[in-house]
Amino acid sequence: MRLLVAALASEITAFPEELEGFEILVTGLGKLQAAVGLDEALLAREYEEVVVVGTAGCLDPALEGDVHEVTAALQHDVADLDGVVGRHVALPERTGGGEGVVIATGDRFIDDADAVTHIRSLGASLVDMETYAYFWVAERRGVPIRVFKAVSDRAQDGATTLWDEVVATCSEWLRERIRVEYGV
Repeated sequence: MRLLVAALASEITAFPEELEGFEILVTGLGKLQAAVGLDEALLAREYEEVVVVGTAGCLDPALEGDVHEVTAALQHDVADLDGVVGRHVALPERTGGGEGVVIATGDRFIDDADAVTHIRSLGASLVDMETYAYFWVAERRGVPIRVFKAVSDRAQDGATTLWDEVVATCSEWLRERIRVEYGV
């Protein structure tokens, strides 16, 4: 059995209520709810894999309008004792691994061009509010994880309004990607 995870129910509106071979978990928005929700689920039952679906803001124009598999995550809203942004005082700088699409996670919705420039300088191409936590929990519990993010906006002025308008379309893209990847 796999666990399909989304932060918000609106991100999985195109999915059936029951998906063969999967249980479905909606954790809530942000790193804390993501970490607690996923950890509780992994403590309650063993899963062969965690599959995360959701939306992300785009920091790299080459990634707009598509679904991407994310391979690593960093935090854009933390700093270590020396003030180095992106480094937490007690957590790894990055979660996940391998080459590919890196996402920056933080506990605020990014809709500002200056923030996009800063976060992109950390080495990320996408931005969201949960992926770092999902990777971290799955790694701690020894469960394989895959993360698929549909680009919902450019993470700049007006992104909040745009997200509200496109989340249903993103859900359809994510549903198709899961159908292709897992045959369900």
